[in-house]
Amino acid sequence: MKHSAGTDGGAWIVGRDRELALLTGLVKGLSSADPATERPGTGVLVVTGSPGSGKSVLLDEACRTARAAGVRVLRCTGCEVESGLPFAGLHQLLRPVLDLAEELPARQRTALLGVFGLDEDVEPDNAQNPLLTSLGALTLLSDLAARGPVLLVVDDAHWLDVGTLDTLAFVARRLEGEPVAMLVAARDQSVPAQFAREFPLLSVDPLDAASAGRLLDLQPEAPAGRARSRILDEAAGVPLALVELARAVARDPRAARDALPLTDRLEAIFAQDLPALPPATRQLLLLAAAAETAELPLILSAAAPDTTPADWHPAERAGLIRIEDGRLRFRHPLIRSAVYQSATYAQRHAAHQSLAEVFTGDPDRRAWHRAAAVEGVDEGVAEELEVGAGRARRRGGYAAAATALERAAQLSPDPADRARRLVRAATMAMYAGHPRWVAEITARVTALTEDPAVLAEASLRAGWALAVTTQFEGSLGYLLPLADAATDDNPVLALDALATATTPAYNAGESAHREKIVRIAERVPVQEDDSDRLWILAGTDPLRHRTRALALLHADQDDTDQDGTGGGGPSADEDSGPVRDRPLSQLITWGAAAWLLDETGEAVRLLGAALEHLRRSPTAGANATVAQALALAQYESGAWSAARACLDEAYRTAAEGGLENVAIGAPILGATLLALRGDADAARTAVRRAVHGVDLPTCRSLQVRAHYALGAAAQAEGDHATAYDRFRAVFTEDGEPVHFHASDYHLADLAAVAVRTGRAEEARAVLDAAGRRHAEGEVSPRLAALVDRAHALLAEPDDAERHFRQSLARPTGDRWPFERARTRLDYAEWLRRRRRATEARPLLSAALEVFENLGARPWTERTLAELRAAGVHATAAATSGQDPDLSELTPQQLQIARLAAAGLTNREIGERIFLSPRTVGFHLYRIFPKLGVTARTQLRDVLPDALREVPGA
Repeated sequence: MKHSAGTDGGAWIVGRDRELALLTGLVKGLSSADPATERPGTGVLVVTGSPGSGKSVLLDEACRTARAAGVRVLRCTGCEVESGLPFAGLHQLLRPVLDLAEELPARQRTALLGVFGLDEDVEPDNAQNPLLTSLGALTLLSDLAARGPVLLVVDDAHWLDVGTLDTLAFVARRLEGEPVAMLVAARDQSVPAQFAREFPLLSVDPLDAASAGRLLDLQPEAPAGRARSRILDEAAGVPLALVELARAVARDPRAARDALPLTDRLEAIFAQDLPALPPATRQLLLLAAAAETAELPLILSAAAPDTTPADWHPAERAGLIRIEDGRLRFRHPLIRSAVYQSATYAQRHAAHQSLAEVFTGDPDRRAWHRAAAVEGVDEGVAEELEVGAGRARRRGGYAAAATALERAAQLSPDPADRARRLVRAATMAMYAGHPRWVAEITARVTALTEDPAVLAEASLRAGWALAVTTQFEGSLGYLLPLADAATDDNPVLALDALATATTPAYNAGESAHREKIVRIAERVPVQEDDSDRLWILAGTDPLRHRTRALALLHADQDDTDQDGTGGGGPSADEDSGPVRDRPLSQLITWGAAAWLLDETGEAVRLLGAALEHLRRSPTAGANATVAQALALAQYESGAWSAARACLDEAYRTAAEGGLENVAIGAPILGATLLALRGDADAARTAVRRAVHGVDLPTCRSLQVRAHYALGAAAQAEGDHATAYDRFRAVFTEDGEPVHFHASDYHLADLAAVAVRTGRAEEARAVLDAAGRRHAEGEVSPRLAALVDRAHALLAEPDDAERHFRQSLARPTGDRWPFERARTRLDYAEWLRRRRRATEARPLLSAALEVFENLGARPWTERTLAELRAAGVHATAAATSGQDPDLSELTPQQLQIARLAAAGLTNREIGERIFLSPRTVGFHLYRIFPKLGVTARTQLRDVLPDALREVPGA
């Protein structure tokens, strides 16, 4: 996603690249000395959008751009209280230049100044001549434009007086050939008739989910967790609503627990029509807002007996609602909020009571309305909510289940029941991916009970809540004592706590924590399902525990197959269909462990199957962590476009839920892809934003990945000195790894830039220290190949070849195509310098194919240069492989293209990614020209192999 700087106060205009490009083009067309420069239409653009969509912000940016380019800006803003004053808007627009009216022809001058009451000698007939008035305005502007280009900016045109609108439309139709452009902004439902048909329209639509999330991230106190999700839902992409609701929650975080508070600015927009409505209409709107259902018969049955369908008409005429086919829809979610919050407590209480009486066939809704109408505690209603939470959980609605259980706890008269329900709510909130919500809930449990089992589960959930942020020490402070105490009496709980603790221990990288986890795990007896132990072994030390972990990984899969719950153990050539039948928890555990053990192909299949399962039953937290793990495995296996799509999903869900570790890590991996593809500036910017405010030394895995992304960006620009500093920073001064697992994968990168900066000796010391560590465990084939490459680069000239050959001879090396391609490139360079160009050419050709397919431009250019030096007339492919074409697609468009290529219909695609079939068709219309195809049957031919197969399609 792109974003452009612009608004006052140093804020950002987010997700408006198309709009900014059109406005900038219009301004540049004015300021350009080249008369052939194109402008949109005739130099008039009508900007439309809903209230709060950001029209004024875009106009502000256009004004700034124009002034910076030396364009004169005249501006007026419609005002409701002046809409009845003839020519008030025109006077506001022309007032700064009315002194030029003295140069107008007499009749035009008299007519123009006369409508403003500025000519004492005006003749009444001339003053009322609309043609002369409009012609005078046009002539004045033409005279002004003779001195330099002019931009006319008209905001809130729907509130301008008719005389001004008629004059502006007259001028707009006659701007051809004049260095004058006009921007007119109006609400989408209220575009003045004078500008509704003749002129090009620019619709400022609601922000998409990614842009809305980005705008929230840019707020001084960015919301997270439940509050963030509610803001995104309520604001529905309206920028003003996003900003105002974020500020309201920042002022009072507790306010988001029940209903988001409307600020004065939002209430002025969304509730302004309510006071004028008849009482019966307001009662119906309150019932509709409280019911949160679109079914008119239910709402009407809860209303007063004398209510009729005609009572809806005033709300329809005011544009607050729309009724179609017996269903009601509020024009915007915040209108619903405004209706509900403008009612008194007694009115809301009565509405919920009435609704509870009519929802007899829907026990979940009936329970909620009964709960909303309860004063104090009520065990009966609490039990109804708890039963409803169970139904929600079985449907995959974990957030709804957590909300119901939390409300049930509030209504519970017995503290023990309250504590039990809170712990269950915390568990559901964890599955929903809201760590801050989990922390809030578990913090209330300790004051309610002394039950060891309840307190232990609360500690487990509290530990998870901190584990997925960056508060690793706090997380381990909950989890390790819990595991230590439970090893004898509750070994399942102990393993659960240890497996949860392994994630923050891995990310923190501290050896003491990892060693303690292993010691406690050794005391836990072997369990029937011992998959947690697999993750503990792989996550604490994949080098020393590799043999045991691999045995568990393969044994677990073999056991599952024999039980009939899965197919054979997945291999490089197998379809992932049988894998999907395995239990979700096993898919995630095995997939994550396989990634750490460099069983990358298995990791892609297992995690891909897990993510497909989670998408069918959305759980944001699991989606974020699994999507990021899958993206890492896809990146390493060379499926860079697929990784990019997964990263977008991971970041979006992590940012919504407050999973800081993923919200930081996903952009860092995205920055790495940008760097490797040659966009160094964007990569540095992405890293800088991702790690802002993060204490990286406490998050060593992220620290190493950030250093690598920045090093790769420097390497892409040929800045080997900076690249060396970054790659060297992933090791300590004495050559030890900053992170026990992540650092060693950059030994070859360090060696490559060391030889170019004259620091080979220092790099050799780091490599030698790594060799001593590796001797204490079992090195994976992938890491062994990288170490071979590092030795080859740092070896004496006569000794390098055997290391190159050894690296390329490893039979599994093609599973990591980018790494093998770089080894081929290095070896080919070594051969060419020894006048063995014939041997170098096939290596260079093989490397070039990989780099082009991945879109790795810096590496493609370097390989082409080597081929030319080796006597081959080589140029870049007409298209740089499949990926550069795909880089034109947004992550959502890429997902739609994959599903369409797999044969899914628009309706089937929409059901999987929660879009309407019409919206899917719109996206395909945009996708086809980007990929150079004309039919969906051609999509399969242009997608890379890694993207053609879609699990479950």
